[in-house]
Amino acid sequence: MEAHTPNNTPAARSAGLPLAAALKFLDGHRELALATVDGGSPRLRAFQVMGVEARGDAVDLFFATAPFKAVYAQLRAQPYVEMLAMAGTVSVRMGGEASFDVSDGVCRALFSAPGNEVLPRLYAAYDTLAYFRVRLRFVDYFDDGPAPCVYEHFALNGQ
Repeated sequence: MEAHTPNNTPAARSAGLPLAAALKFLDGHRELALATVDGGSPRLRAFQVMGVEARGDAVDLFFATAPFKAVYAQLRAQPYVEMLAMAGTVSVRMGGEASFDVSDGVCRALFSAPGNEVLPRLYAAYDTLAYFRVRLRFVDYFDDGPAPCVYEHFALNGQ
């Protein structure tokens, strides 16, 4: 019988990976799946991380959506989300709370930032979008390539 950790993953070792290294994975893998709640049912969609801001154990991921989309209404009604980014043997699962309190200056910067070319291609102006941040409550980093696999859990914001 295989040993399991409390989160029901096969036995894994901690590599002492710092949070910054786990977040660096997002630099090269900005596309992720974002799960919201709609009337008690999960809804999953692809999103692109538009920016990351880390200060101590406070980490915010920035996103943009259109205010007429269902995801906007879902986040307003129930702001808790989970996200998953994967590539090869590495997966990074994150959870947190979405908030639309993004300053106009940050919105402008996100719209025109290198790597965010999809926004001006799809939308005429930065102010036609609703920008939100997700304040992360946890990050789980898992790499099943090495033996034993590597698992790191980071509880953030006093969680």
